Amino acid sequence: MSNRAALESVLPYVREWVSYKVWQLRVPGVQVAIGYRGEELFSEAWGYADVEAGRRLTTSDLFRIASHSKTFTATALLQLAERGSLRLDDTVGTYVPALVDGGSPLADVTVRELMEMGAGVIRDGHDGDYWSQLRAFPDEAELLALVLDRGQKVPAGSSFNYSNLGYSLLGLVIAAVSGKSYNEYVRAEITEPLGLTNTGPDWDPSRADDFVVGYSGFHTARTRHRLDHVDTRAMAAATGFHGTASDLVRYFSAHVIGQGTLLDDHSKRLAQRTAWRSADTAGPKGYGAGFITEQINGREVRGHSGGFPGHITQSLFDPASGLVVSVLTSAASGPATLLATGIVQLLDAAADEHAEGTPIPADVDADTFTGRFANPWGVTDVARIGERLLEIDPTAPAPLESPTRLEVVDADTLRMTHGSRFASVDEDVTYDRGTDGTVRAIRGGGGMTSEPWSIPEETPEVAAGLA
Repeated sequence: MSNRAALESVLPYVREWVSYKVWQLRVPGVQVAIGYRGEELFSEAWGYADVEAGRRLTTSDLFRIASHSKTFTATALLQLAERGSLRLDDTVGTYVPALVDGGSPLADVTVRELMEMGAGVIRDGHDGDYWSQLRAFPDEAELLALVLDRGQKVPAGSSFNYSNLGYSLLGLVIAAVSGKSYNEYVRAEITEPLGLTNTGPDWDPSRADDFVVGYSGFHTARTRHRLDHVDTRAMAAATGFHGTASDLVRYFSAHVIGQGTLLDDHSKRLAQRTAWRSADTAGPKGYGAGFITEQINGREVRGHSGGFPGHITQSLFDPASGLVVSVLTSAASGPATLLATGIVQLLDAAADEHAEGTPIPADVDADTFTGRFANPWGVTDVARIGERLLEIDPTAPAPLESPTRLEVVDADTLRMTHGSRFASVDEDVTYDRGTDGTVRAIRGGGGMTSEPWSIPEETPEVAAGLA
């Protein structure tokens, strides 16, 4: 089986797993897109764009993708550097003279240090209540005031410090160098050339009806409430962007080494190498120049997450293989990272020719075994993952947290061959079928019967956690 065929073989279960997580976690709306080597393999939406109105979510509805904006900002700066319009080691004060006039030590940090989050800039200012929608996001004058008010908390080059204000300053650099506003530049040089018709640098009131409503989380209440969209003004370069999962797959595909025309491969490597680790000790997650770097199952991935009032998003891509996954959710604390990581794990497992377990025989129709089953003790998925059948617990945070591998014994029997021996490894799963072959029940772990189960129909308010 080719790598692409292996990835495509697991997409039906990706759909089933995501569907369950959306229902289990009562997420108002979720978009998922998956790409491979520049082609979109999967694009789907679950839930509602507007719960109260009963408006179903589609794959073209717009989410606020927040800190994904930083990748667009870094891309713009690298474009300008490739053209000789600036050098990454230029000081920021060269392009933002207000820092020099205000006596800020940030005037002497470099563009590169800001891009890599190594300039020591305070994260959101000493008054960051615009994030809680208690006041408007700052305009340029207010942004500079926030930065000039003790805006450097540690010396440049001393440590990694994630900063929205730092990336907002980079938006001013792009405007100064290009002679266009930040928003005009990224439209002209990034979104329009790629044909990203559903992606833009900030709130677009002319498309208000296309935007997904964002909702609060469950951390202080049992029910969600809606949150308004706002313009991020001078902070668009850090957090303003909107988009769709499909557009983000196309965009990040252009950042794969050897693909696309946004940047040359040298610039991509500069952006995607790990400049800092996210903690004082070595760990799997770090930061490049506008891109988060991490490992999933030993696979090196790049991308970015995003958090906006009512929207949590995550995109991951493998710069070597061309695999791209984007997940957008419309709730505070939405499970975007959980879903994106789980999807990558499922795709990797499907493509692993050397995985434990026995491949499905060529003359066996795996669909006669797959399905979702439940009893009072839990829910079990029998799923095709590449060339193998696995028993998966969809209630767990990760789909492959503790799978059981299954071997086909005969038309009505699977054997549990690999898995936790606290469970029922080396025992059988038997199928009870009707005269038409439909599965009526299975008897598996602990000798218990489980029956086919599907997600129940619910009102939009109940499904999304508003009631």
